[in-house]
Amino acid sequence: MTRADSHVHTLEVVEVIKETDAAVSLVFEIPDAIVPRFRYHPGQFLTIEVPSERTGSVARCYSLSSSPHLDDDAIVTVKRTPGGYASNWLCDNAVVGMRLRTLTPSGVFVPKSLDADLLLLAAGSGITPVMSIAKSALIAGSGTVLLIYANDDASAVIFGAELEDIAVEFPDRFTVVHWLVGERGLPTTPALRDLLLPYPRYDAFLCGPAPFMTVCTAALRAIGMPESHIHHERFQSLTGDPFAAIELPCADDESDTAAATVTLGGRTLELPWPRTRTLLDVLLANGYDAPFSCRAGECSACACTVRTGEVRMLRNETLVDADLALGLTLACQSIPVSDRVHIDFDQ
Repeated sequence: MTRADSHVHTLEVVEVIKETDAAVSLVFEIPDAIVPRFRYHPGQFLTIEVPSERTGSVARCYSLSSSPHLDDDAIVTVKRTPGGYASNWLCDNAVVGMRLRTLTPSGVFVPKSLDADLLLLAAGSGITPVMSIAKSALIAGSGTVLLIYANDDASAVIFGAELEDIAVEFPDRFTVVHWLVGERGLPTTPALRDLLLPYPRYDAFLCGPAPFMTVCTAALRAIGMPESHIHHERFQSLTGDPFAAIELPCADDESDTAAATVTLGGRTLELPWPRTRTLLDVLLANGYDAPFSCRAGECSACACTVRTGEVRMLRNETLVDADLALGLTLACQSIPVSDRVHIDFDQ
């Protein structure tokens, strides 16, 4: 039996930025040796191991607010969640010099093209991945960006000054509309529909509390935006330990294997796939940076497409019938059924 933990990295906090009374940004320096493994797309997140006296540690996903087209360091922004352990611990304890274990960037809340016209809808800390997308599109793309950002009041607005600066720098391409609940009440579907009516052909990216996402989605459907243009980012607390070392049998111990062809990061990999092991564990144990965050079938960060062959999922808490009809599967839960399988992560 071999053990592998090359999927786990340790990053040092080099700056802690107080964004609001309830939110901080943690700036991580990426050592030169692992820069290639930490290249990320706007909208992705880091999974961070947060120390806990009760359980030893907990794993939580925090979106990157930095832009890969602008920032050398990786920056995540954390807002306190009432009753939430990890967010409060980081806001109270994160200091310069602290070292935290993380996984490589992951997530599929990513624009297919930075040249597209983008409609970004965020509430509270939902601004974090949206900020990365907005900065990247304006710097590296050519489209226009409309951001609608909801908060209780002005004091809760994260990145307020930075958003103003961006609006000044890109007056013809960037517009931000602040929706302050204290002044306008909670966002409603009719009010958002009227606001969004001119933008049915944009690509929409939504991040925020569930009720906010629900009314935004209804408003977008009401203006005739195609479902394929509506993208949601949802996080949930992870119950497993994605930082645990991976155990795989030695070659002599596992004779029953399938032949896997895997398209990952522009590369085509050929490797044996033991029938008792999930694809994600096989890839990680062989040193390949497959995307994931939970390893428990509770998120969709490791979703990939079965191009040929057949697999079986041990558990599925996220993919719906429409996803399965497209051939999607979860790498962290998939074992091979057919003798040859082609899996594509680059979708």
